[in-house]
Amino acid sequence: MKAMILAAGKGERMRPLTLSTPKPLLQVGVRPLLEHHILNLRDAGVTDIVVNAAWLAEQIVDFCGDGSRWGVRIQVSREEVPLETAGGIIQALPLLGDSPFLLVNGDIYCPYPFAELLSVDPPVGGAHLVLVDNPEHNPQGDFSLEGGQVRQPATSVLDGQTLTYSGIGVYSPALFAGLDPGSRPLKPLLDQAISQRCLSGSHWQGAWHDIGTPERLAAINATLT
Repeated sequence: MKAMILAAGKGERMRPLTLSTPKPLLQVGVRPLLEHHILNLRDAGVTDIVVNAAWLAEQIVDFCGDGSRWGVRIQVSREEVPLETAGGIIQALPLLGDSPFLLVNGDIYCPYPFAELLSVDPPVGGAHLVLVDNPEHNPQGDFSLEGGQVRQPATSVLDGQTLTYSGIGVYSPALFAGLDPGSRPLKPLLDQAISQRCLSGSHWQGAWHDIGTPERLAAINATLT
């Protein structure tokens, strides 16, 4: 299975840190966020990786090289302007091929055991999402999970537990079939997949951090020192 790491965003909430450094290259512990993902994927047996890049793209390109220093193969999908999540995936599809692929947000820190996803076969035309407990910055959650199926969140907390999308999943290329290139968010496609009952999911209860602000970056680094 191939993997795609999303690394094209501007990281505006991380400014001023991201004025000169792409968010995926910010240091978490002893290495950049992007390297954590590359190593975690490699150790799970994923050796063919696509990374998209737009903001300060040359830094991403130079850092990744061809991936050989980590024992993997990396191809960079360049975007003239950030295309949002779905738009970036659509542009990278020729590099990803026709089989389901693993998707990882480049701005999270999570020691997820990716090997567990390599045998996941997402619903045709849909995806399999990894969900996590709601963090403080997203208390309402994104979705609910019922019997392995991702649903829209309940209208009331009394109606059931909600969870947050971790930024990790396995996607069927058919989810993006027929869509024109250009800037496009992912959420409407996931909502459509839910309505068609082709969005499965699982609940990860291990460590997970959304590195979305300088304060969150400082907090995770404080725990790793």
